[in-house]
Amino acid sequence: MQMTPKNWFSALRHLFQRRLPEDRKLGQVLIERGILTERQLNDVLAAQRQRLVDTGQAVRLGHMITELGLAAEADVVAVINENFRISVASLSDNIRELILRRRGPLAQRLPKPAMPIWLKLCLGVLLIVTVTIVSFSYFMINRQKARLFDQTVTVGTVSLNYFVNNARIPLIQDDILSLNTLIKAATSTEGLRYAMVTDTQGLIRAHTDVGRIGTRRIAPKATASPVKHGDTTYFSFPSASGEQILNLTRDVVFQDKRLGSVHVGVSLNFIEQLVDKEIQSILMMTLGTVSFGLAIAVFIGIRFAQPIQTLVAATEAIGKGDYHYRVALNRNDELGNLATAFNQMGEELFRHSLTRQSFGKYVGAEVLEMILADPEKMWLKGHKNEATIFFADIRGFTAYSENREPELVVEMLNRYFEIATRAILDYGGYVDKFIGDAVLGVFGVPVFRKDHTERAVRAALALKTQLQASSINGNTMLSSVGIGLHTGPIVSGNIGSQDKMEYTVIGDTVNLASRLSSLAAAGEVLVTSAICEPLADRIQVEPAGVRSIKGKSEPVKTFRVTAIEQRAHVRSSR
Repeated sequence: MQMTPKNWFSALRHLFQRRLPEDRKLGQVLIERGILTERQLNDVLAAQRQRLVDTGQAVRLGHMITELGLAAEADVVAVINENFRISVASLSDNIRELILRRRGPLAQRLPKPAMPIWLKLCLGVLLIVTVTIVSFSYFMINRQKARLFDQTVTVGTVSLNYFVNNARIPLIQDDILSLNTLIKAATSTEGLRYAMVTDTQGLIRAHTDVGRIGTRRIAPKATASPVKHGDTTYFSFPSASGEQILNLTRDVVFQDKRLGSVHVGVSLNFIEQLVDKEIQSILMMTLGTVSFGLAIAVFIGIRFAQPIQTLVAATEAIGKGDYHYRVALNRNDELGNLATAFNQMGEELFRHSLTRQSFGKYVGAEVLEMILADPEKMWLKGHKNEATIFFADIRGFTAYSENREPELVVEMLNRYFEIATRAILDYGGYVDKFIGDAVLGVFGVPVFRKDHTERAVRAALALKTQLQASSINGNTMLSSVGIGLHTGPIVSGNIGSQDKMEYTVIGDTVNLASRLSSLAAAGEVLVTSAICEPLADRIQVEPAGVRSIKGKSEPVKTFRVTAIEQRAHVRSSR
């Protein structure tokens, strides 16, 4: 079915373009492993794109390869597992997700936190605010209830005293009318539920409820033990309607003779009503405070978490060698200081990487790792060792450079140094220095190898072959290099002043190798018997005569190396 709408086609094209880099990356791996050719990969990608346009199906690259019969599924799966370090059984597995999980951004590969910082802050704020307000409110409400209760007792006592003071004469005179007139006045008092006067027999002589006059008073059941305060006794009890009533009682006494008692009942419900209103206000305040606190906590949590994500990304970038990556956090707090320190760390790592890269060009990876692991080790100080010295310089370099532009001379010289350096490093030596157009290489220090002499000879012959091959392009300077080798005792270590110091080698062995390179003809490798004797069964040499060497009291036998037995493992074991 042909997909014709422009918007649908555009979406498919966008999807394909988004997948293309990942598919091409896998394709390059398959090309490197010899499963596909570049042309076959382009054909597969074209077929994949056409399938997407025609059917709307995004077919994976691996499936397209097997469908077109270019490779077996098992071979593609094996390459994917080996290269991406994942474990899939077939091309139907979710390979992309597994690769992203293995090699994706660090922030995606890290396990998700059980509880994000913003949520921890929210819960912390919620707990602190809630506990604080509840505790404070509980204390304040209980205190307020106690004050209101005391205030109610005081108000009730005032009313009680009023009735007691005005009930003496009517009780003496048994004036029921006056007593009820006195009591009736209490009905207008807010919160007063009843008032009564009883005689010494407990009969009600006056009551706000006239229907109870003449009946015997039945004492209500107190919810707690009565409290006596001066002449007044009070307690609370629930009424038939469930209302809490405060009962206050005081005897009416005249000339030390008890005439009866006055009982006043005051409602305590207003206290509960006030407390309920207060609780509602506290709840509203708590809700507002918690909401505001949560908003602040979320803001602070996100503001705190985002820089952490930025630092995670920066850590990943630094870990991948991008020392120019900078954390842009303009904050005047600890996180800002951390970002500044992180950026300074990047600068320092960049400087160290430059040093490492520069030094690594001369000493090779193994020596470099040893030096960086323990820069104060004794082998960087003065030491006497057996080593093989490799010297190479250009015949007629002065005449060559005089007849050419300086830029061309430098370019050709750098090409020569590049080839020489690679030959020395490939066989386990290190480049001590460049002296004009000469290269000084050392085998056997600072990393000692028993076969350092053989390695030096192989490096010299490899350099000779590579220079001859490179000179075909018209660089005649490369075919004019003479090489001298000698093995013997040397002194190695850091040599120089406090301001400038370098690791180098000195001694008669170094001088002799330098003289041999000067005597060697273009394309010739000159060695001494110290080189030939231990390698007699592996190298082919021709006598090059007995030479008088400056600095040597006796002539030196020299030999021209023409070939060496092929042993590939020497080159690979560095």
